[in-house]
Amino acid sequence: MGNAYNRRKFLQTATLGAAGIGVLVNAKAGTQNHLPVPDGGRIGIIGLDTSHSIAFTEALNAATPNAIFEGYKIVAAYPWGSRDIKSSTERIPSYTEQVKKMGVEIVDSIAALLQKVDVVMLETNDGRPHLQQALEVMKSGKRLFIDKPVAASLKEVLTVYEAAQHFKVPVFSSSSLRYNEFMQDTAAGKTVGKILGADTFSPATLEKTQADFFWYGIHGIEMLCTLMGKGCASVMRINTPDTDIVVGKWSDGRLGTFRGTRSGKSGYGGTAFGENGVQRIGPYSGYNALLAEIIQFFKTGISPVSSDETIEIYAFMEAAHESGRRGGKPVAPQEVLTKAKKLVKRNWQQYK
Repeated sequence: MGNAYNRRKFLQTATLGAAGIGVLVNAKAGTQNHLPVPDGGRIGIIGLDTSHSIAFTEALNAATPNAIFEGYKIVAAYPWGSRDIKSSTERIPSYTEQVKKMGVEIVDSIAALLQKVDVVMLETNDGRPHLQQALEVMKSGKRLFIDKPVAASLKEVLTVYEAAQHFKVPVFSSSSLRYNEFMQDTAAGKTVGKILGADTFSPATLEKTQADFFWYGIHGIEMLCTLMGKGCASVMRINTPDTDIVVGKWSDGRLGTFRGTRSGKSGYGGTAFGENGVQRIGPYSGYNALLAEIIQFFKTGISPVSSDETIEIYAFMEAAHESGRRGGKPVAPQEVLTKAKKLVKRNWQQYK
């Protein structure tokens, strides 16, 4: 999301990160500090092709990590990862060296990673390998955080959650924008009362190997669905080479819109229209709030976001894609969800 340097700079200055995230490398052991890792607190990362992996490692493996992270530490990483997306593959060598300097052991397979860790963060930037990577983790029984997107298609997203239920493994997925400043309080009705409507925006850059919004527009769409809640009944999409406008109509008549941009200066934010006022959302406020939720999830095994709520976000996006294919006609998320469920039911046996 955005410029990697700016995100890391934010982590170094944010209030929640004020405890410091400097690096003290022990030359002999290759670790940053001598603080013990609590039982169950060894984290493994899959995918060093995203700046998220660097930001999370900087925060958790700091010489004096923030107390909200409760001693959890990233101890091992499997770098791959996208293999045919240039913007991702060219990051891997430098990101690998960066995490090694922060005490992270690099391994050559997910199987090797699972031998060294208690819980896993699936950070691969490319959604296409997510299903197979997630299945390997879930078969081991380890709790799993999946960074956006959950997978490369709605069918695969459903398969991930079907597998999580089958293997009895807790899974949590979210974009950091769900925990942007004012988001949670506003969604809960604490700032302007009941949400009557919302507008959100984010970059919506496209990647030819990915389904439109699954690659980047998901950030603003997750913000919209977080504010509006479940129950979107229809989705319409209008797009040009530079811009997407998506309008969702909820079952109670409320309207929510997402603007995805591919030109000009980009940003993340929105506006919530409530019974008691109007609340601005944003600007982007970093990763620490999400990371605190991830650590709590690893401790308890309880996802702060239900599978149904997460799946609805992907159904919303797939309905928007289908609306675009139909020239902007309204498409019900339930329509695409029903179709995807039939495909999962037909193909599930191959994954067990």
